[in-house]
Amino acid sequence: MIGMKDIAQKVLVGLFMVGSMVSWGQNIGEPRSMVVYKTNEPMQIDGMAKEEVWGKAQISENFIDIEGVKTPTYQTNVRMLWDENYLYFYAELKEPHVWANLKQRDTVIFYNNDFEIFIDPDGDTHNYFEFEMNALNTVWDLLLTKPYREPGAIVDSWEILGLKSGVNIEGTLNDPSDIDKGWSVEVAMPWAVLKETSGSNKVPEGDFWRINFSRVNWDFDLIDGKYYRKKDANGKFLREYNWVWSPQGVINMHEPEHWGYAYFSPNEAGNPDTFAIPKDEQIRWLLYRFYRDQKKFFSKNKKWAQKLSELPTKPVLADGTKVEIDLEVHRAGWSIQAKSPFTGKLYLIQEDGKYHP
Repeated sequence: MIGMKDIAQKVLVGLFMVGSMVSWGQNIGEPRSMVVYKTNEPMQIDGMAKEEVWGKAQISENFIDIEGVKTPTYQTNVRMLWDENYLYFYAELKEPHVWANLKQRDTVIFYNNDFEIFIDPDGDTHNYFEFEMNALNTVWDLLLTKPYREPGAIVDSWEILGLKSGVNIEGTLNDPSDIDKGWSVEVAMPWAVLKETSGSNKVPEGDFWRINFSRVNWDFDLIDGKYYRKKDANGKFLREYNWVWSPQGVINMHEPEHWGYAYFSPNEAGNPDTFAIPKDEQIRWLLYRFYRDQKKFFSKNKKWAQKLSELPTKPVLADGTKVEIDLEVHRAGWSIQAKSPFTGKLYLIQEDGKYHP
C-alpha cells in the first residue's frame, strides 16, 4: 500500500517541476527584502497579533502572483519578528470564503487554501525547510536536501520540534451562508531547529537568511453545503493560484535562489533600521544563470559545456560590471568560480546547484 508520505512526495515533485528551468530574472527583478526586528515582549501565538510589538514590525509588500506579473484576487501581507528563542511570523490573508477540511498533520495541506513558509538559512539552495498550514491550523513541515530539479531526499518525517502556531478567523469557518473578511496565522519556530542547517549555532543577528512565503488558493464548488476544490467539465481539478511575497518568475517555489532576503536587525521593533542586499549577491544570481545554461546544454547535447563561450550567459552583471569567471569540467560534473569585482571574494556553484559563498 502506498503511504500518505509517498503520495505527498509524488504530488510535490509533479506540481513544482513545472517550468523549473526558466531563466532567472524574467519579469521579476531582484528579490524582495525585509527587516526583521527584535522583540522582548512575551508572545502569545493565537493568530491574532494582539501584542503591541506586531504593530511596529515591518509589513511586507502585497503578495504578487508567483510569476511576478498578475495581481492576486485577494490581498496577503506578512510580518516577522525574532527574539533569542524563536523566529515569529504573522500573516493576514483576505478571503471571502474561509474553508478547510484537512485535519491530519503532514498531509498535503495545499489541497486546501493554505499559507506556506520556505526557509534556506545558509542560502546554498540545499537543506531547506518548507512549512504549510491551513485555516484549521493543520500543519505540514518537511526538510528538502535539494530542490526537485536535482535528485535529493524529501525528509517528511522531519519536524519543527517546539513549533507554535495559531489561526484566527474573521468570519465563520466552512460556512458558505455568509461572507468572511479572511484569516490570519501566527507561527513561532524555535531557533534550535532552524539553525540545524545554517552552518552556525548562533542566532543570525545582523545577518540575513533566504526566506519566501506562498499562499495557495483554489476556486471552489459547493456540494451539499460543503466546500470542495472546483473541477472542470472533464472532472479534473482546476489549477491552483500561487501568490507569493518575492516572485519566482516561474510556477515553482522550489527554486530557493529566487527567495527574498530577511535581515535580522539587532534593533528592537520601533527603532528603525535599513537593509540593502549586498552587491556580492549579484554574483550568486549570475552563477545561477550559468547553472541553468549548463543544465540546458546537457539536456540538448548529452554532455557539459567545456567553455563559457558555449553558454549564452555572459560574465557581466546587470549594470555592465564584468566578472572574472572560471569553468572547470571534471569526471563528476563541473564547477564555476567567480571573483567578486566588489570585494574580491571567491564564489562557486557546482553541477547540483549547490552554492558555496
